[in-house]
Amino acid sequence: MIKDFLKYQAQTTPNPLGIEVEYAKGSYIYAKSGKKYLDFVAGVSACSLGHCHPKVVAAITEQAQKYLHVMVYGEFAQQPAIDFSKLLAQHIEVPKATTYLVNSGTEAIEGALKLARRYTGRKEIIAAKTAYHGNTMGSLSLMTKTEQKIPFEPLIPEINHLEFNNEASLDLITEKTAGVILESIQGGAGFIEPKNNFLQKVKQKCEKVGALLILDEIQPGFGRTGFLFGYQKYNVVPDVLVIGKGMAGGLPAGAFVAENKVINSLSDNPKMGHITTFGGNAVIAAAALATLKEVTETNLIAQTLEKEKLFRKLLQHPLIEEIRGSGLMLALICKSENISNQLILRAKEEGLVLFWLLFEKKAVRITPPLTIKHEEIREGCEIILSLLDEITTTVN
Repeated sequence: MIKDFLKYQAQTTPNPLGIEVEYAKGSYIYAKSGKKYLDFVAGVSACSLGHCHPKVVAAITEQAQKYLHVMVYGEFAQQPAIDFSKLLAQHIEVPKATTYLVNSGTEAIEGALKLARRYTGRKEIIAAKTAYHGNTMGSLSLMTKTEQKIPFEPLIPEINHLEFNNEASLDLITEKTAGVILESIQGGAGFIEPKNNFLQKVKQKCEKVGALLILDEIQPGFGRTGFLFGYQKYNVVPDVLVIGKGMAGGLPAGAFVAENKVINSLSDNPKMGHITTFGGNAVIAAAALATLKEVTETNLIAQTLEKEKLFRKLLQHPLIEEIRGSGLMLALICKSENISNQLILRAKEEGLVLFWLLFEKKAVRITPPLTIKHEEIREGCEIILSLLDEITTTVN
């Protein structure tokens, strides 16, 4: 299996982890070898309810027996997509919230960028330094990491960058700005939270100059931060909300949400200003609806904050400089990149899945399913601490 994986499937890195998956359930991934892995990554924050959550699987199965794809997005009324969009609107503060469903987070970013330019009639987009919003051409244009960008240039013009949490940078936002796009918590940069009401101050400046505030909730969303969406923790309401990852319980999904009059500016002049064939797919929308119901109708969000406390209590070690993030969007910041690499690779051998962050090389990602049990947290933390003890002997 691994030979065919490497031969026939395009790779994103020279040395993938290469676990040969047989099946996955709850907080565990089971390999063809019979070995099981406790999953502290959840498909990079995508499997909010763990693997094969019964309510998500039931929703998928029920809808798959009715119909799959019937028409390109926006032409036919399909109940799962309507029900998801309606329920989402009831749980967010965006006024008259209208949802455009797409296939992934990065596609939702593309749509949001187009929306900002179309609605305001302006060109300039302002993003943050060390931001990560995806890898399509528009999303890539928002990055500042030149090694990621140079091989694919020329990219989209008229992109400028402010410094996250630096109020002086707000002077960059002017009457020329169509939109300011920020992650509510910077992910690839190391799970950096906004400080001193930074997001509120950005929103105020956007309102002053007539720009749209776009908040990327692709990773923090759907309960991961201990709030349904991260922006709710920081008391700010975006003009455009971008979601994905954990939205559909492990199926590919994304969306951008805005006030009705804003988002419908894409429907005319030109018509089909944004179009997607499979966005709003009925099976995926059914999974998204089941996921949103489970997150909002149970105490999972409150439990997320309790589980964060347990992680912070247990993960105390001299090789860990700090723990960043909120809820179950956590990053261990190790003393060095070498330590984080060793921890991630050795953990795999011990049956624990950890992973890297894109830009912060000293970070170790801990983004388990929201459904993870307390005893599973303890089990994984024991492995981490044991491995760090072993690593200590090699770095001292």
